[in-house]
Amino acid sequence: MKTACSRFAAVCGIFALFAVALTATSAQAARVGVLSNNYAVATAADFAAKIPGHTFTGIDTSASAPTLPSLTSAFDVLLVFEDSAFANATAVGNVAAAFADTGRPVVLGTFYDQDRSDVNNPALANQHNGWGALEAIDPDTTDGIGVRTDAAGVPNLPRVLNAASIVAHTLTNGVTALAATSGFAGGNQAKSGTIVLANWTELNARGLPDPAIAYRITGAACVIQIGIAPDYAVGVGVGYGNFTGDFYVVWKNAFDFAGTSCGMANKIPSLSNGGLVLTMLLVLAIGFSQRRRFTSNR
Repeated sequence: MKTACSRFAAVCGIFALFAVALTATSAQAARVGVLSNNYAVATAADFAAKIPGHTFTGIDTSASAPTLPSLTSAFDVLLVFEDSAFANATAVGNVAAAFADTGRPVVLGTFYDQDRSDVNNPALANQHNGWGALEAIDPDTTDGIGVRTDAAGVPNLPRVLNAASIVAHTLTNGVTALAATSGFAGGNQAKSGTIVLANWTELNARGLPDPAIAYRITGAACVIQIGIAPDYAVGVGVGYGNFTGDFYVVWKNAFDFAGTSCGMANKIPSLSNGGLVLTMLLVLAIGFSQRRRFTSNR
């Protein structure tokens, strides 16, 4: 006796296709290139040890920017940050933007903010190199100051995640608390079109919400911004390591989400899940119609 699938192979094929499509946005293992002028290798090693499911490779960008072909051939996702300003930031930003425009996500972390061209902090007078084309597609501008500092340039304003502001999403999965007790976080302002999923409790320098977790999609480019220093755990400066809460959970979520191209990976072109449901029902209807015709002709 023939099985249902042997009689209706096309129908069963659609069921299989539908099941794959519905699960296509689950977390994918991502090859992450960690680009920074300081602590790139140390941060990659720390994340490799603390964040399962992804691989991390540190690339020192202090002297030169990697080429786009070298990045697209080796990585699915980039993490871009800096620790102290560097003149090469513009070149790094340009190649990171080009990488994002290929449909591969970019994740930003503090102190990205301090080299953005809209910073005007007297204590950070030399940190205005700009990130080139990346500034056109990143989620946040700064609040004009960036990570806030005292007169000596040492961060002194802590940030505590506002639990009430958390929006349920892959980027906030399992996140209930986060604090940057030494202040290596914040100083941002969301752009129009940015999706903010959590804010710091403390307002930014303009008295507006300071995004802690946000992302923005511009055409094929998805850029995720996490408003805390990714090298917090490995830096050697005064106050490093003084963070609490779900630090590694936040970063893992960022790479999980980026690993699905921000939820857009492996989808059937021009068909949403709703469209797939309708297609499946149509094929089922055709299949049953053919079965009835076959039966009536016997």
